[in-house]
Amino acid sequence: MKFTNLIRTISLLGLLEIAGACKDFVEINSDPNNPTTPVLELLLPATQISMAGSLRDVNQGTSIVMQHLYTATASRNFQDGTDYQQSWNALYTQVLNDIEIVIREGTRLQRWDYVSIAKLQKAYLYSIMVDLWGDIPYTDASKGLTVSDPTFESGAAIYDKLFTLIDEGLADANKGNFAIQPTTADIIYKGDKAAWIRMGNSLKLKLFNQIRLVQTDKAKAGIAALLSSNAPLITTNAQDFAFRFGTTETPANRHPWHRTEYQAGKTYYMSQNFIERLFGTDDIRMRYFFFRQTSNYTVGFTPTGNGYFGRYTGDATASPNDNALKATCGVYPAGGLYDNAPINNLTAANVFILNTGATGSPKVVTNSDGSGAGVFPFITNAMVKFILAESALTMGTAGDPKQLFQDGITASLNSINTISTTSGNSAPTMPAASVTSFVASRAAQYDAADATGKLNAVMTQKYIALYGNGMESYNDYRRTGFPVLPAPIAPLNTFPLRLAYSVTELATNASVSEKADQIQTAQQTTPVFWDK
Repeated sequence: MKFTNLIRTISLLGLLEIAGACKDFVEINSDPNNPTTPVLELLLPATQISMAGSLRDVNQGTSIVMQHLYTATASRNFQDGTDYQQSWNALYTQVLNDIEIVIREGTRLQRWDYVSIAKLQKAYLYSIMVDLWGDIPYTDASKGLTVSDPTFESGAAIYDKLFTLIDEGLADANKGNFAIQPTTADIIYKGDKAAWIRMGNSLKLKLFNQIRLVQTDKAKAGIAALLSSNAPLITTNAQDFAFRFGTTETPANRHPWHRTEYQAGKTYYMSQNFIERLFGTDDIRMRYFFFRQTSNYTVGFTPTGNGYFGRYTGDATASPNDNALKATCGVYPAGGLYDNAPINNLTAANVFILNTGATGSPKVVTNSDGSGAGVFPFITNAMVKFILAESALTMGTAGDPKQLFQDGITASLNSINTISTTSGNSAPTMPAASVTSFVASRAAQYDAADATGKLNAVMTQKYIALYGNGMESYNDYRRTGFPVLPAPIAPLNTFPLRLAYSVTELATNASVSEKADQIQTAQQTTPVFWDK
């Protein structure tokens, strides 16, 4: 593929800096992107590290669009061909290229464990790329540099191929001996065959649910088959398909949000819309998601007066010198600080956001605060529960949607507890009684809603639980329209229905370059195939 030579020559060491789990591989001297004799136990972890790194920009961009974060231009629905170019280039020239090598060499060596993992990772990544960009290179892309102008295939056609690829990966897992050695060669699941099978089935579940508006019969039959056959799914938080970051600054393997926000100059504001959604609904996750650097800051766009200072989506006001005042990311998902300072304007109506035991103080954060040992949640137990609840509500598949709704919220709260108390983080856990009470309060709201309101409740709680994964929130919103998001204050464009393509790809790929401008313009307003 015609990408810049600079991207192609990024070293493995640079990729290794994003994850502490990879410390066993830091001293690799060869470049697995150009191996003479591929070493599977070195190449597989490289694909997992670069998977997290390659999705960074698209995840952050969609987090802004979905009002989890704020930057001036993206929150006004503006995008161009450079915004996601790094993710696009890295996906094709780094992780997907290496995955193809693992599949090819693993097949030659009959190491079906490596082949299985690689195929499941490939299916996950291509599904995300279809979800974000729509039509993309697929078949030709797997041929690497032997095809200079890969053909763009329709998202629907690629999804069909991905269902087949997932089945192949699951079948490969049962060929021969599944014995990844050392187990650290599999950063995500440590060579656990059962975990990868659960991941593959959960990915199928997600994709079936994704197509329910346009291929309802296929979606319903696919989910019913998974459930009736008792296909193993992700059912506990310990089984989450997720990437855990490390704690070191040099090399930099901390969560990307910690690296950009726990320093003097900051890249983002927290979304005021998201802050007020949690504060206004007395959400117990508030102190874990945000950390205040001041206790009371009352500029015009922050009316709460309690230090939760962010920006409303689409606010075009110039940014003052406020890096030491704005609220920042907390212990979840970024491995930052837990906010244990008193909140000024709580009332008797607050049951879950309380000042009980709040003895801390706001502070201006630095890179020595928090650990950075956060998480990038790809497919989680909470997500699976919410998907099953949505499917039961909309297609009548098996399961009690209310119970699944409650299970999803419980899984979200418990995942925060896990990050709060491991990998160098220090935050109090939510007591079991508080978790139970909070879930019950949301269940009561669910009970009081009509059918549309119940779906809204499910998708809203999933949206909150997905803080840290803007990509899936973006998918859900385009498919369901929930939760309702405030309109940008000063939009520059309509809400983007797809992400902008890499300008390098459009300029250099002869299969699309003649119509590059039209193709790019259409990305803003053309739904992906599953968005009806």
